[in-house]
Amino acid sequence: MGQLPHTAVRPVRAAHTAIRSGRPEARRPFVERVACWSAKYRKTAVGLWLAFMATAFIGGQFVTSAGVQQYDPGQAGRGEQILTQLGVVTPPTESVLIQAKAGERQLASDTARQVRRAAHDVVAALEELPQAAANIRSPFGRGGAALRAQDGTADLVTFTVAGPNADADATVLADMAAVHRIQAANPDLLVREAGDATTDIAANALLSHDYRQSEWTSIPLTLILLVAVFGALIAAGIPVLLAGTAVVTAVSLLSIAAQWLPVGSGTSELVLVIGMAVGVDYSLFYLRREREERAAGHDSDTVTRIAAATSGRAILVSGVTVMISLAGLFLTGIDIFTGIATGTIMVVGVAVIGSLTFLPALLSWLGPWADRGKLPHLGHRRTQARPCRTWAGLAGRVVRRPALYGGIAAAALLALSAPALGMRLGSPSLDLPSNLGVVQVLSDIQHEFPGKPAPADVVVTGQDLSSPAMATELAALRSDAGRAGPIRGPVTASMVADGKALVVEVPLAGTGSGKVSDDALLTLQNRILPATIGRVPGASFAVTGNTASNYDFASTLDSRTPLVLGVVALLAFVLLMCAFRSLTIPLVSIGLNLLSVGAPTGWSR
Repeated sequence: MGQLPHTAVRPVRAAHTAIRSGRPEARRPFVERVACWSAKYRKTAVGLWLAFMATAFIGGQFVTSAGVQQYDPGQAGRGEQILTQLGVVTPPTESVLIQAKAGERQLASDTARQVRRAAHDVVAALEELPQAAANIRSPFGRGGAALRAQDGTADLVTFTVAGPNADADATVLADMAAVHRIQAANPDLLVREAGDATTDIAANALLSHDYRQSEWTSIPLTLILLVAVFGALIAAGIPVLLAGTAVVTAVSLLSIAAQWLPVGSGTSELVLVIGMAVGVDYSLFYLRREREERAAGHDSDTVTRIAAATSGRAILVSGVTVMISLAGLFLTGIDIFTGIATGTIMVVGVAVIGSLTFLPALLSWLGPWADRGKLPHLGHRRTQARPCRTWAGLAGRVVRRPALYGGIAAAALLALSAPALGMRLGSPSLDLPSNLGVVQVLSDIQHEFPGKPAPADVVVTGQDLSSPAMATELAALRSDAGRAGPIRGPVTASMVADGKALVVEVPLAGTGSGKVSDDALLTLQNRILPATIGRVPGASFAVTGNTASNYDFASTLDSRTPLVLGVVALLAFVLLMCAFRSLTIPLVSIGLNLLSVGAPTGWSR
């Protein structure tokens, strides 16, 4: 995606031959005909491009619905989908940790009394907010011993956010305000809240901040680099203009596509990064060729044809190859990758279209003005490619001894890629920076109260879920739970959606992630449930929950990755072979790209 193949010799000769022979426009290659039309009707081409962007932007602004929900793959996703269709939504869970500060724990008796009073205050404050907090569990109620630290220096209060789940991020603010007031009244203690809703607020704020930071840093930095390359403000601004309009168009189209496809909130950030990269890359390649040919003395028509026959053709081949590679994400069958593939394919396709239409039209319109706005010391006419002694010397040595230097480069890339072979998908409780306050609170809660992992939720559907047969099998399932077995107690069952489904909570062995929990999950899915609930006539089940979601995601991705790589490599090979009429170039290109991806991936590990 970064470096485009420079196949200039044959297309340039073909372009000159076509010009001398007066070959009819219809017989010229498609890319050349599109570029020549855009240059000839430049005002129309520029107007159509801007109208396309404006239409997409306005259409995206009118989209107000939430779009298609994303589901995990496998049984976990199937269980989530069943509950969603039945209107059953698990409310977000929050926890309030009341603990002594690290330097004051030696005074255990006094600290324990302060912690107990503050915990009482937290419970009372939450009970006064029935519209914001529900299902409050405290150290003073039934089973409260599990919410008290043994040394008395920490208590835990848990609750669920009341009201509609869609409003949880706003509702929980009232709970957070109450906790802050109690913290202010107890400066010698730490009274902090964390949970599903507060984590979601932190994640959304971080994502929004990163997106704005990308917007405000990527464009200025790109413009500075382009000014250094071209030495002229107008020429440097053209790639940024193309990339920016391509990103705006693609993001707007993505919001419309989200009404039918599962598109996550983080996809727009990827669209911005990739859109700026390919938009600048493609236009930089085309603009460089156009300036070189203009400096060589060719007229505008000849410049357009030569640039389209060389750079335009390379842009088209590169863009289609990148889109084919990104389309491989559809084969994973994972919703989050479907959204990423949709957005990135859109922005690459829009950048290619703009490079073949808007860019030739704009360059034809500007003509020599593209070199205006030259800067001191940088404003020399950088229109012709000047040889670089360093790179020329290195290229000369590589050409003279290709096997030696090629082997060294391949060995270095393989060495850097080696750690990537040992990478596995993890399942951290939060995929957020550890320096965030909410992550630190969750870590402290886990340290003070190392409780059991979230139980597996077995979603059972059928005709008569309250039948004696179902009751018998639920009793058998409870009898299988034990301290030494794969599933633990207590096993609870509750009817939801007016008896249309039964949700059975089954605690699993282990910490919620890792081999112990995964083995327990598989035992539950493949042995225990078929031998109990699966024996009830007409009943079916799907296991969901955090452990099941993480396992199904990782196993699905592991099983689909060879298929994705194989199909993408095959399609890319066919495309490159047709483009270059060579077997060597596609093989080398695909191998180099795989090594180039693996090397930084393994190195960053």
